[in-house]
Amino acid sequence: MKILETITQGESQTVEFKSSFQKEVIESVVAFANAKGGKVFIGVSDKGDIVGIELTQESLQNWINQIKQNTSPSVIPDMEVVEIDDKQIVVIDVKEYPVKPVSYKNRYLTRRQNSNHIMSMEEIANEYLKTKNSSWDYYVDNRQSFSDISLGKVEQFIQTIERHFGKKFYDTPMQVLQKYGLVINDRITFGAYLLFSKDFNTLSGIQAGRFKTSTDIIDSISLNTDLFTEIDELIVFLRKHFMVEYIITGNPHREERYDYPLDAIREIVLNMIVHRDYRDSSDSIIKIFDNRIEFFNPGDLYDDLTIEELQNNNYISKTRNKLIALMFKECGLIEKYGSGIERIKRLCTKHHIPNPKFEEMQKGFRVTIYKEIAQAKNDGGVNGGVNKLFSFIRQHPNANAKLISENMDEPLRTVQRWLKQLKDEGKVEFIGVPKTGGYYVK
Repeated sequence: MKILETITQGESQTVEFKSSFQKEVIESVVAFANAKGGKVFIGVSDKGDIVGIELTQESLQNWINQIKQNTSPSVIPDMEVVEIDDKQIVVIDVKEYPVKPVSYKNRYLTRRQNSNHIMSMEEIANEYLKTKNSSWDYYVDNRQSFSDISLGKVEQFIQTIERHFGKKFYDTPMQVLQKYGLVINDRITFGAYLLFSKDFNTLSGIQAGRFKTSTDIIDSISLNTDLFTEIDELIVFLRKHFMVEYIITGNPHREERYDYPLDAIREIVLNMIVHRDYRDSSDSIIKIFDNRIEFFNPGDLYDDLTIEELQNNNYISKTRNKLIALMFKECGLIEKYGSGIERIKRLCTKHHIPNPKFEEMQKGFRVTIYKEIAQAKNDGGVNGGVNKLFSFIRQHPNANAKLISENMDEPLRTVQRWLKQLKDEGKVEFIGVPKTGGYYVK
């Protein structure tokens, strides 16, 4: 029985056990409605034991009424009576609510892992904006006015879109801003202020530094300007501190090879700018060390996205700054929503350096990119072993799993697991027959 299997697996992101119907059941209903939905099993102990529950003819209708009357907007879940081992339990099936957030007696809860949590003001605001299919940057900035944005920057923005699409705007700059939702009722939005600010921008602070040690800074830059300018100046600053080698190819011009792939660095910077939480007063921070670069952004991953989902490319791309993301797309700065991480990983692989390390920390998100595979492993990189294996195969083509295990001094099962990951990512392939064949970098 599927229900019994679900109970056996225990409480989770979508499963909650209650021995009886109490106010905590309504709290769980609200938490599931504000998340991705779930089921509440009444008559099951916290440990997953079937304890059963006594029901009258009116029990289910009374419970439905209690949930309906104590939730706003009103939630009416499905309920089903199930008999297991001669005991009755009730399964309350809660769907994700289309209008969020839902409250219980003016308290807003959501589901995280296997427990209910009170939502913060930021989470409540985000859910409200998502319900309206909007985002914070579409709202009017009551602290700024047209005198705080640059008409010249607006005109450059329009020219960039015209070049990108090969079309011509015959509207005035003001009409273009209104059509894109950058101006509403003759007031500028937060998005317009961030994109075209004339002077010092109070929201867009970014600090970047070249560190010799964790505390010894030998060069730095501080930016508080419009987002387009910040991208250009950050790329110039980062490139200044990269090592470069010149490769003789036989062509009239020698080829430059930087120790980091410039396109990947630009993609990371673009992701920082687009996905940052600008309501947080903290600055974005970039630290350049001898062996790595750390990019830190205020704001957790958006919409309950996890590091694992990000790594596995198993998610639907959503952004907390829809207006800014749209304007970057219109200008040709980003090609496709959600493709940035995979593009960064491909560029790193092509450049023969490890995939970046992704972390959530201090109410923010950090990306670390390394120069060399060994440095990533020594620094605790998540994919250190896999990257080391990838490097080994590049240097020793046609090696099989057993030979790799012996040379890398790693258990055969570990090597086989790493090989599967590399094959799934399309980085290596096995060529030949089982006895004499081996692995090659694609």
